[in-house]
Amino acid sequence: MKRTFIILTLLTILLAAFTSCGSSPLEKAVRHALVQQDTTQAQFNNLCDIIKQNPKKYAQYLTGDDVNVAALAQLVERIGGSMRPPIHWNLNAYAAQEPSLTIYFERSGSMVPYDTPGGQGILKKTVNDLINSFPGQKVSINIVNDDIYPYQGTIDAFLQDRNIYASTADTGNPAYTDFNQIFSAILRAQTAGNVSVVVTDLIYSPADTRNVSITKILNEENSLATRIFRNYKGKSVVVTQIMGDYNGKYYPYTGQPVNYSGMRPFYLLLIADTPCLDAMTRDARYQSFLHPARALHSYRFNQEEHEVDHCLVPGWANDAGRYRPSHKEADLLEKCEGDKETGILCFSLAADLSPVQQSEPFLADAANYNVRSLSNFTLQVTPITPQMITANNRQYLEGKTHLLTLTGKLQGVRDEVTIELRNDFPAWVAQTSADDDSNPLAPQFASTTLGLLQWMQGMQDAFGNAASYTTLRLKLVK
Repeated sequence: MKRTFIILTLLTILLAAFTSCGSSPLEKAVRHALVQQDTTQAQFNNLCDIIKQNPKKYAQYLTGDDVNVAALAQLVERIGGSMRPPIHWNLNAYAAQEPSLTIYFERSGSMVPYDTPGGQGILKKTVNDLINSFPGQKVSINIVNDDIYPYQGTIDAFLQDRNIYASTADTGNPAYTDFNQIFSAILRAQTAGNVSVVVTDLIYSPADTRNVSITKILNEENSLATRIFRNYKGKSVVVTQIMGDYNGKYYPYTGQPVNYSGMRPFYLLLIADTPCLDAMTRDARYQSFLHPARALHSYRFNQEEHEVDHCLVPGWANDAGRYRPSHKEADLLEKCEGDKETGILCFSLAADLSPVQQSEPFLADAANYNVRSLSNFTLQVTPITPQMITANNRQYLEGKTHLLTLTGKLQGVRDEVTIELRNDFPAWVAQTSADDDSNPLAPQFASTTLGLLQWMQGMQDAFGNAASYTTLRLKLVK
């Protein structure tokens, strides 16, 4: 009897191992989570990401664009129930978390002129659009300056308010904005699935700066940003710069207010758990929310390198020479030969770069890519438009965002082409940062923010970033 039990146990183990070898990526991920007892929100999000990244393969786990949690739960129960001892994982607790948006609207003296009754109202329109484009129904608003104060009206009242700064005139102390208090409180209070957006001019204005040099203040700002964010490695922050109309008194570091009428930058700081933000970048419903219509520049902190979906587009218009995609190995081109007359080999990849939290001009600029190969291949980047997709190329272009066209003369029998989209600290930060804001007639006044560079560098020191957004590697064989 004992011998029979041992044999049956061995057969069960072998069967489980055999089943695991033939499992799909989704089933392997479920089994891994159960074995490791890592039944966390992050692992649930990972399962959802696997399903959404391959909707055709996992169609039974989708209802429209949303994951069918009931169907996924059945798969989890089947796999967990086959283990000894059985492992159960209740997915309902994670699925029930509806995404929420919290707006933190700065009301300081230098913010009021961004939304005067006679102006264009760009700042208010931007915030209204942010609220309206958020897919979830849970939205709350706070007013911030010396502290955080809940907005006393309804969401509809906020959206329809034509003079929001007059309506909140008795809220807090507008003489200064306590960045330490505000950002620390936001980070401590944020829950899973919550997205916080701070609407601010991002000018560091502590309560008392009498007889303190601007250099000392800016160094303090740099250290403060690092201190605030360094203990929140699981968060990501997207800083978006927008130009808004400004009409009223501006309060420079010197403390003497000056009248100014013209354009000035303001900022949206979007804060969320990194897995939450990663999932949003892959979800079409969030694209308008993540990419405001008037965004001038944007940069995401704490972004890891992504694997992006890509494929070769055979017979594309610019192709030159000959090649054959390998049926045995992905990203391998065999039988490669240059054009008989020119010696040029040219081919194109279609890639989905949407997981990269960057603007279209950035993604389409070949100067932001490093291309390495023995044959000195060059790169051209072309955005994919609906007009480019036909019945013949739909299987290659649909769901992709950019064409990466490589051109070179193959040297030797073998070569490897590496395409790296660099994650450099953005040049626009230094270009739009100032260390003197006392003269509104200065040419750079309209486009710069006092201390922006120091604040952003402080955040960079706190988070760090991967050296690249994504890296693709192709092998070429003659």
